[in-house]
Amino acid sequence: MNPPIEAAGTVAAPGTVTAGSTTSGTTPGTTPATAYGSAVELAAAVRRKEVSPVEIAEDCLARIDALDPALNAFCFRDDDAVRAAASAAADAVVRAGSTDALPPFHGVPLPIKDLLDVAGWPTTYGSAGADRGPAESSEPLVRRFLAAGFVLLGKTTTSEFGSLPFTENETLGITRNPWDQERTPGGSSSGAGVAVAAGMAPLAHAEDGGGSIRIPASCTGLVGLKPTRGRVTNGIVIVEGLGIGGVVTRTVADTAAVLDVLARHDPAAWWSPPAPDRSFADAMWADPPAGLRIGVLVDPPVAGVAVDPVCVAAVETVLRTLEAAGHHIVDTPFPLPPTEELVTEFTAMWNIGAAGLPLADPERIEPHNRALRDAAHAIDSWAYEAGVRRAQRMSRRIVEGFVAGFDLLVTPTMACLPPRIGAWRAGTAEDPLAALRNSYPMAVFTSLFNVTGQPAVSLPVHHDDATGLPVGVQLVAAPWREDLLLQVSRTLELAHPWADRRPPGLG
Repeated sequence: MNPPIEAAGTVAAPGTVTAGSTTSGTTPGTTPATAYGSAVELAAAVRRKEVSPVEIAEDCLARIDALDPALNAFCFRDDDAVRAAASAAADAVVRAGSTDALPPFHGVPLPIKDLLDVAGWPTTYGSAGADRGPAESSEPLVRRFLAAGFVLLGKTTTSEFGSLPFTENETLGITRNPWDQERTPGGSSSGAGVAVAAGMAPLAHAEDGGGSIRIPASCTGLVGLKPTRGRVTNGIVIVEGLGIGGVVTRTVADTAAVLDVLARHDPAAWWSPPAPDRSFADAMWADPPAGLRIGVLVDPPVAGVAVDPVCVAAVETVLRTLEAAGHHIVDTPFPLPPTEELVTEFTAMWNIGAAGLPLADPERIEPHNRALRDAAHAIDSWAYEAGVRRAQRMSRRIVEGFVAGFDLLVTPTMACLPPRIGAWRAGTAEDPLAALRNSYPMAVFTSLFNVTGQPAVSLPVHHDDATGLPVGVQLVAAPWREDLLLQVSRTLELAHPWADRRPPGLG
């Protein structure tokens, strides 16, 4: 458990830096609509002048004060800046001739994962070796959030460089699952998932390079969409396009509306598609096409990984619902590559995930990331380019087979329930890279679709009766078919309502 947040600019809990005051003076949860509210609905309430951005911000800050010492979702807070931004948003509502002209998420709080620069705030990348100086400018993705009217609520915890689906590190401490604090909330967008699941924020920024949006969504009972490669751009292309930004939310409507904010054509990016013909928020409300071909994958893409029967049962629940809606379950085999090929090509690119990050002391990075760094340095540029080409050919084979055989694929999001804190450490004293192998059950179904670049979403359709833990199911579509994913996700949300499920004991 972390100690309380201390005075301005000090390090309190492991890695929790504060700037400005932190005592909000309100009781957490006194405004239930903000504690667990939909971002779309909160923004509409602000425009109708039913709630002030100041009230929403104060409720979030109060819940952070009350809950985060135990959960450790936030690693940086600047509460004075939050209050100032919320106050400015409230003033804008008063001044507006028509609140319809306000940006879509005006006054809604949103935290940023600590892998992106926000001007004036430090970026740790979850690493003791990072430069803690304030960032000079905000990333393009952050600027897009600001332009949409969001009030930035601080920064959330991540594993070092986002390389593991756990946040249990030297600099940021242990981030815990609000459904069971002895278990991980997944990652690497660990704090993002916890902040939303515990009602500290209505939604949160997340990044996904191997499952880091979908895994925490599964572990904490949220909606997590990884868009198509290139759909959401940032300052640079991350890890050959494996990585992409997004959010974790409670509702499909919030996910769709935020995708409209983020998925803008970016002529300065290395690749960026034209804007779609209609908004994702509008597309979501349409019924999906009749008679979709639904493929199923419950055997793990990497041999030797066991799949928990609870995760298979969650898939079966989804399949029954889709069949009842008139869609067709097909037995076409999914075109999986051999295990060795998939692991080799993915890890060759994953090794370079920390390349180019500004580090003050590279010697202080964690052992598994030092091992990844050493592996990357051992490959010359000629061999690396050959590996990237092989990965692209593998991706083409998979996507061509997918499009020919399926409209949609259903898989478990993870092969396991959220592991217990510390589970990833087994064998790491002898081999630091055991940390990655220990993560396979969490990422085995998600990382494949970072390689292919296909859109994929984790939905919290199931809970395990024995543990009470949420269990996510992953839906995968063809490239650029986020509209179809959102439509089918809404079908499942109506059949299996999840937005009102809350971790016990948090108010």
